Amino acid sequence: MPDLSDPRLYLFSVLAIFTAGLLVAWVRAAAAATRAGRERDGWRGRPSVFELLVGFGTNFFDTLGIGSFAPTTSLFKLKKVVPDEEIPGTMMIGHTPPVVIQAFIFIAIISVEPTTLFVLIAAAVLGAWLGAGIVARLPRYRIQIGMGIALLIAAATFLMAIFGIAAVGGAASGLSGGSLALAAGCLFVLGALMTIGIGIYAPTMIVVSLMGLNPAVAFPIMMGASAFLMPVAGLRFLKAGRYGLRAALGLAIGGIPAVLIAALIVRSLPLNAMRWLVVVVVLYAAVAMLRSAVQERRAGADSTGG
Repeated sequence: MPDLSDPRLYLFSVLAIFTAGLLVAWVRAAAAATRAGRERDGWRGRPSVFELLVGFGTNFFDTLGIGSFAPTTSLFKLKKVVPDEEIPGTMMIGHTPPVVIQAFIFIAIISVEPTTLFVLIAAAVLGAWLGAGIVARLPRYRIQIGMGIALLIAAATFLMAIFGIAAVGGAASGLSGGSLALAAGCLFVLGALMTIGIGIYAPTMIVVSLMGLNPAVAFPIMMGASAFLMPVAGLRFLKAGRYGLRAALGLAIGGIPAVLIAALIVRSLPLNAMRWLVVVVVLYAAVAMLRSAVQERRAGADSTGG
């Protein structure tokens, strides 16, 4: 019998309701599209092997903290799986089931003090809803450059910790007082940055580690925040019909077993191995961030004739 005093049970319940709402809306939207004769978002055909493999590969590395949106976008553009304007909706809808499973798994298997977990997830979600308007007015390439440099510095700090030069990350599973308030402020900003395409995973790992928490604590926090945001955002794309059903199904069906396999790896990693994982994730995110900044700057220059 479940322990009704466990606060995680209520978090799971709300998350299940959000996800069920998206799935019901998805079935209805696809059925309506089929009746209207639309192929892109209707029940026509099965996901291709490529779409299933993209779902498996991107969600496997997403579970390890690498993130799934950037590689999915690259692969979809490379093979022209869906029109460019439908890639965001396809990813948001298709990646939701695997991400929700990630959240359930990591919240259940990684020990996080409940208040810390709830406050940081709520801060990220609140940032996505309230802070997006402020962040969106900032030049995105400048944000990317700043975060890319910050991530490189953080990776260097973690390498020093691995080789015993500095102390980063500990064994704690919760925060309180000013430390919790500071972490919540950071997650609020990261949640806002999610809405303009800046990934939350690597920065969250850095925040919790610099606060003295076990780096593994980042997983339930960042997966939980994404799992709450994605079903709601997915409903908007469903309503607009801006997604490819086959590709989204490929992401979902291929991604679910990948999550289960990768979660076992994360759970079994000792602290030092976890630090190495953080270094890999952060370096990947830093390079991707700086590369995106250069591309965005060039695109802006081209559009103004510079």
